[in-house]
Amino acid sequence: MENPFDDVYFMKKALQEAEIAFDKGEIPVGALIVIDNRIIARAHNLTELLNDVTAHAEMQAITAAANFLGGKYLINCTLYVTLEPCQMCAGALYWSQINRVVYGARDPERGCIALNTKLHPKTVMVGGVLEDESAQLLKRFFIEKRNLN
Repeated sequence: MENPFDDVYFMKKALQEAEIAFDKGEIPVGALIVIDNRIIARAHNLTELLNDVTAHAEMQAITAAANFLGGKYLINCTLYVTLEPCQMCAGALYWSQINRVVYGARDPERGCIALNTKLHPKTVMVGGVLEDESAQLLKRFFIEKRNLN
């Protein structure tokens, strides 16, 4: 039997979080953390609501997952995020020792790949999962934002 829980399934859930951020006027990035095919954290950007530049979806998800697990390390966990993590989030992911990071759209200007930010040596990064859907949501957000100003 085929596993219904795959990277596309979980990225669709992360995109739902990004839509919530979009509806709140936040940059639409959604994230979730999974262990053993179980979602243990869901998050989206909250930088505007909290007036906090560190309130990225990944940071919110890392905190929620660590609280759920009762420890700071996210070993055997996978982060699904709709946008390639920035340098700050990649640093936090490094310290969390997360096993996998799966992202949707690339961030060629501010993403951890372009900035050569290192992840933990045991962390595997997979990109491009639902890339078009993730990128289109971001484009739609910035077009609407530009048209309001």
